[in-house]
Amino acid sequence: MSERTLQVENIDPVAIYGANNKYLNLIKSHFPKLKITARGNQIMVNGKETLILEFEEKVQEIINYLHRFNALTINQLERILKDEMVLEESQDAHSDLILHGSNGQPIKARTLNQRKMLASVLEKDMLFAIGPAGTGKTYTAVALAVKALKNKEVKRIILTRPAVEAGENLGFLPGDLKEKLDPYLQPLYDALRDMIPAEKLAFYLENQVIQIAPLAFMRGRTLDRAFVILDEAQNTTHAQMKMFLTRMGQSAKFIITGDASQIDLPPKQKSGLAEAEKVLKPIAGIDFIYLNEHDVIRHQLVKNIIKAYEAEEAKSKK
Repeated sequence: MSERTLQVENIDPVAIYGANNKYLNLIKSHFPKLKITARGNQIMVNGKETLILEFEEKVQEIINYLHRFNALTINQLERILKDEMVLEESQDAHSDLILHGSNGQPIKARTLNQRKMLASVLEKDMLFAIGPAGTGKTYTAVALAVKALKNKEVKRIILTRPAVEAGENLGFLPGDLKEKLDPYLQPLYDALRDMIPAEKLAFYLENQVIQIAPLAFMRGRTLDRAFVILDEAQNTTHAQMKMFLTRMGQSAKFIITGDASQIDLPPKQKSGLAEAEKVLKPIAGIDFIYLNEHDVIRHQLVKNIIKAYEAEEAKSKK
């Protein structure tokens, strides 16, 4: 039996232990044969030398992750402990940084597939990012668009999504057309507020440097020197998807995001996103990236909910 005391330095121990030791208890559950005690910035561990060495490696991985991303969720911690998250230490840590947000906070690609989105945008002009809720596909896409605008790679950002009624009737909502549609576009506004100071964002919106509009408003336009994002693309029809994709002008970037498991179209209406997957994959210059529960950066329950629904859908197909 061996005994070791680890020093947690240059980082708040609470970031590792979690509120009420929630993270620490998860770490302990992965090392049941070790006696682990944490006091302040010291972690005392007793047990077999080989297990202690493995424990030390995991603690260092957790610290490295916190230094790199400044935050840690229970889902990310679980992935580190299960060796599902490979931190490429040889990679320049700045390569994950997309931009600094409205309060100066770094906005980074935090998962493998989000990093794939960063790499893809550098090489391809059209990208489909497909995956379930909470995987950061829309947020990452908006961050990439804001970065391109700040770097003067494009002259404007255009954000759009179909205004599909998910169990609600638009006609009964109060207000004019803009007020009726704004709730559908709120996730895009939320992402922008994280990335652009309020006054500058208001200026961009007023001068149409950033345009946020329902998909129907894209008809007839040619989108040049623009970074264009179509969100909730699973709710497009064949005609809408074809119309949108053919708006692409010179020096434009298109990102299409969607969740194939949350289609709100009428039962007999085929999703334009599902059709695009089949039709467009052979075309050079178009990339498809699939995000999954490992990319979830929301509450741990979101990951479990996604897995439960996927298991149920798999059973129903048998």
